[in-house]
Amino acid sequence: MANRAGDCNSLHGPRTVTSEQSPKQAQTAAQNPPAAHCVRPGVPPGGLPVRPASRKHKAMRILYLGDIVGRPGRTAVRKHLAEIRAATGADLVFANGENASGGLGLSAEVAKELLNAGLDLLTSGNHIWKYKDLHAFIANEPRLLRPANYPPGLPGRGVFVLRKDGLPPVAVLNLIGRTFMTAVDCPFRAADALLADLPEDARIRIVDFHAEATSEKAGLGWHLDGRVSAVLGTHTHVQTADARLLRNGTAFITDLGMCGPMDSCLGMSVAPILRNFLTAAPERFEVAGGPVALTGALLDIDPATGQAQAIAPWRFDVR
Repeated sequence: MANRAGDCNSLHGPRTVTSEQSPKQAQTAAQNPPAAHCVRPGVPPGGLPVRPASRKHKAMRILYLGDIVGRPGRTAVRKHLAEIRAATGADLVFANGENASGGLGLSAEVAKELLNAGLDLLTSGNHIWKYKDLHAFIANEPRLLRPANYPPGLPGRGVFVLRKDGLPPVAVLNLIGRTFMTAVDCPFRAADALLADLPEDARIRIVDFHAEATSEKAGLGWHLDGRVSAVLGTHTHVQTADARLLRNGTAFITDLGMCGPMDSCLGMSVAPILRNFLTAAPERFEVAGGPVALTGALLDIDPATGQAQAIAPWRFDVR
């Protein structure tokens, strides 16, 4: 993980298997993980990251989940969110929900389900308009965002300042890329305009950039470095290994990954996708079954400056 102080445990807490354990204790712990755990590079599975009791509660901690895929993803979020929030010490939990209904799109009913499950806010992307019942819902629910750089005339909003009792305000911006995707308004200039209109007290600013091209995501990260707290990529459903703090204090990761079935092609059943690749004939894609994992990133942010103090890729395997 990336951390200003260089201390790997400052964000995640003590490791489950430590040097103080005997070899036999370490072997037993590794062979008997609990029902659900968090996995990150270099840390043995067996425990969720916890906020150390000795760390002063100065930073805002945000857990941001990647694209929720179908019933398996949203069921796992609903069942484990309270446990994850308590174990990570997250003050807020956000997610991209645009694939939560059947693996493609988001219905009003499912959006309500996810918000009622305890997610503080949902962002979306290019599949947000599939379900017509969502149009009226998104027009009246500020905690569900759609990309701000869609052309005018669509319902909903692309930015929201969340004000939760006892916490500093957090602005969330939702943007969509143009490279290898439908041509929309420029996300770079849209970001500039949105930032210019934010209230001064919203120093914590999180950007969900729903885009295909890694270069476009990296470009927006550098464009906004020092002006937002984090630029977090979504859309590809594959968690990347490049989480870092940019030069001027913005946390960045190319993609948060997904919350859904792991034995799959981006959350969908493998067989019809292989047939499509092999024959080029149309196939009906369906959400896969099997083991489920939730992936995303944990952020620590200084509320006084809005600068990120740490970012780490995060994964929770449902057993």
